[in-house]
Amino acid sequence: MNIFNDFAARIRAAAGRVTGASEADLARLTVEPPRDATHGDLATNAAMVLAKPLGRNPRELATHIAAALASDPDIDSAEVAGPGFINLRLKWPVWQRSLAALLAEGNGYGRSAVGGDVKTNVEYVSANPTGPMHVGHTRGAVFGDALASLLKFAGYAVTREYYINDAGAQVDVLARSAYLRYREALGETIAIPEGLYPGDYLKPVGAALAAKYGNAFLGKDEAAWLPTVRRETIDAMMALIRADLDLLDVHHDVFFSERSLQEGRDRVAEAIDWLAGKGLIYEGTLPPPKGQLPEDWEDREQTLFRATAFGDDVDRPLKKSDGSYTYFASDIAYHFDKYRRGFADMIDVWGADHSGYVKRVQAAIKAITGGEGSIDVKICQLVRLMRNGEPVKMSKRSGDFVTLRDVVEEVGRDPVRFMMIYRKNDAPLDFDFAKVTEQSKDNPVFYVQYAHARTASVFRQAAAEVSDLKLDDAALAKAPLEKLTDPGELALIRRLAEYPRIIESAAEAHEPHRVAFYLHDLASEFHGHWNRGKELPQLRFINAGEPDSTLARLALVHGVKLVLASGLSILGVSAPEEMR
Repeated sequence: MNIFNDFAARIRAAAGRVTGASEADLARLTVEPPRDATHGDLATNAAMVLAKPLGRNPRELATHIAAALASDPDIDSAEVAGPGFINLRLKWPVWQRSLAALLAEGNGYGRSAVGGDVKTNVEYVSANPTGPMHVGHTRGAVFGDALASLLKFAGYAVTREYYINDAGAQVDVLARSAYLRYREALGETIAIPEGLYPGDYLKPVGAALAAKYGNAFLGKDEAAWLPTVRRETIDAMMALIRADLDLLDVHHDVFFSERSLQEGRDRVAEAIDWLAGKGLIYEGTLPPPKGQLPEDWEDREQTLFRATAFGDDVDRPLKKSDGSYTYFASDIAYHFDKYRRGFADMIDVWGADHSGYVKRVQAAIKAITGGEGSIDVKICQLVRLMRNGEPVKMSKRSGDFVTLRDVVEEVGRDPVRFMMIYRKNDAPLDFDFAKVTEQSKDNPVFYVQYAHARTASVFRQAAAEVSDLKLDDAALAKAPLEKLTDPGELALIRRLAEYPRIIESAAEAHEPHRVAFYLHDLASEFHGHWNRGKELPQLRFINAGEPDSTLARLALVHGVKLVLASGLSILGVSAPEEMR
């Protein structure tokens, strides 16, 4: 049951009767909780939205809509506020039905069909296979995984994908670095020159190469060993990356190799030819851009994609002077392949250093899909890891960096996952080791998990104190909810009723942090009511002398428990029965 959708439909119907507004205009109306809870249960902008197209005064129009809504048997009052907002107060049976629906739906509460089973590709992590995952990759991994889970819960048909950047110069540098470790494993003393990867993580790769191939590559020209060493090293690095992701319980459905775009058949050429058939490829020159010249600009006639026709700032080159493809050309082919696999809706999760690349990819998707598809590029800003009050520096090339494994093994998977989501993805994040491990209300993940553990403790206590009371799901679903009359109980029920709306809005906006924020608010509401019960015995959840009110309050606690567990599951965080 989604109260907000239900009343949005009622408000649209009432506004339609009053104004005769079009379906398109009525569809723009929103219904949400008012910012100040003292103003009511729901607020709508109906009059504000409809006033302009109808040429009406918004406050005067709001008065008429409010009068129509006041006749609804579930609405206690409809009041006009400010320039034309309408605040609604709902009658108690509405909230009773809401909680009853939650208890009846159980673990399925909040699950939505808003996604319409639309095929949606979420590509995330996609770190270059040049070393283990570092903490900077962690945010994108957690964000992408939580977003995929959220979309699935909201009714989208989700595929989780990892794009392996296994073509280009950086993997050749990796192979040369691994070759040095191979020689080292065979007994040579090596020096790693500037520009290669010096990290110790390549020592096991070199040892494995030595064990498998012996001295077969010693003294040979690079052409003789580079393809094999490159393939073996990439496989080893991807195994390492998969193991790192497994620590976070992050798993992908598809691992797509960039190299596969040109192996066997040239799918980059196919994509370019397809766009050329649409008149979107031409041979021309580019003017020098203002400011610092980008790496892919060359003062020559070259093969260009008409990106400006689709909102980009400049047309984009697809081939380098040596005839090889630009990275963007491969990216076009990759997204073209996604589209051919049935994904018109795509989400790419990128790091902060790729923000300047967004417009050209959006242009490519518009060209590929004829404007029917879409891509939402979510940028995950930098993570600053704090230790002893000082930021920890990270550098993959120097070999001196903090890995994902380091962080997870020190603080645990749950704190890492929750804290990486407990801030909007496009805002920088400070990850403080002390804060994420302390057991206090100042630690959001502890605060939320502790709320779930508290709900479990209530039922353990109930089993001991009211053992004659049936507390299974069927009994709780039939609890006399009319016994819940305290303002704190009603506030909890209202908060629980928001969950389906939060799921739908977070999924549609591609913002899983909204779920984390909501869980923290719910936990705060629950902890606050718990503390009131310590001061006011009549509000305690368990009172052996009042079985009906006890059952009703336990039903409310069960509702809180279900929603906390559901939201934490979406975020990939455990819902403990006890805190240690």
